[in-house]
Amino acid sequence: MNASAVTTSARASEQAGDAVRPAAWKRRLGTAGGVFLGLVLLVAAWAKALDPVAFAEQIHAEGLDGLLGAGALALLALALEVGLGLALVLGVRRLWVLVPAAILVAFFLFLTGRAYWRDLQGLAPAEGCGCFGNLVQRTPAEAFWQDLLLLVTPLALAFLGRERGGRRVPPLRTAVAGFGAVAVALFAWRAPELPLDDLATRLKPGVRVGAICAGEEGERVCLDTVAPELADGEHLVVLADLADPAFGAAVEELNAAARDPGAPGLVVVAPATAEGHNAFYWRFGPAFPIREAPAGMLRPLYRRLPRSFRVREGEVIETYPGLPPRGAWAQADGGPS
Repeated sequence: MNASAVTTSARASEQAGDAVRPAAWKRRLGTAGGVFLGLVLLVAAWAKALDPVAFAEQIHAEGLDGLLGAGALALLALALEVGLGLALVLGVRRLWVLVPAAILVAFFLFLTGRAYWRDLQGLAPAEGCGCFGNLVQRTPAEAFWQDLLLLVTPLALAFLGRERGGRRVPPLRTAVAGFGAVAVALFAWRAPELPLDDLATRLKPGVRVGAICAGEEGERVCLDTVAPELADGEHLVVLADLADPAFGAAVEELNAAARDPGAPGLVVVAPATAEGHNAFYWRFGPAFPIREAPAGMLRPLYRRLPRSFRVREGEVIETYPGLPPRGAWAQADGGPS
């Protein structure tokens, strides 16, 4: 074969390669879409991994734990979300990544769409932490339309400009995604025992009690409405489950502290009904007020009950796991220890 024929053959091969190789702009746009979708999945998984118990409660409330327990299903879902998210961030856009990602996105939209439909029908949606955990407060309409924009658009872009050659399963990037999936499942498994309350909930120092609310406009209820005394002076607030025997056993100690004239005022906030409050009063005789609050307001404020916090002039200045420690009762005139 002469040089001219070789050159002609090389050019033909190059042109054929260009015909099947995606254009550069498609590759860039597809990569950007995949990376963005991966980051959204990772942020959503991180928010839920901080409080896997709340995530499991949502799974149970949605009736999705038929085959596995809600706790185990929550860990598996987090592992899948992180594995897919890392693979997309690392540029793996094979069908074995994109197809499960599309199924996951469709599932999220089904949940938020169902909640949105129930809200439009005047039906209460299932209480839950949402796709972004307790850290993001969204109405059903906001959740649906935001998820539609944040998930569907980058997913569609991620299918553009995919490379057809190379390894179907890149070993290093796949290993990183698999390691991340296992790591987040282990982290979520141990998270309830870790001191992460301020990070995992909406209750942390610097938050105003008037900003702790639930419900939409016209039906919005805030903590300073439920417990108006928190707007002035200094108080210790305990979020509690009145049906918890351990909290009932602590009433005597709390009564002694509440009667101390030099201690901050004590207020207990609970999601129980008025009947539950009356039964608690008759059984334990608390010397402190108990305020009833909607469960939707309180659930994003704790990972487990009881949880306590200190309020000064309507602002949270310190939080405590469990009941207030002994030192908290002697700080009425000083700052947090």
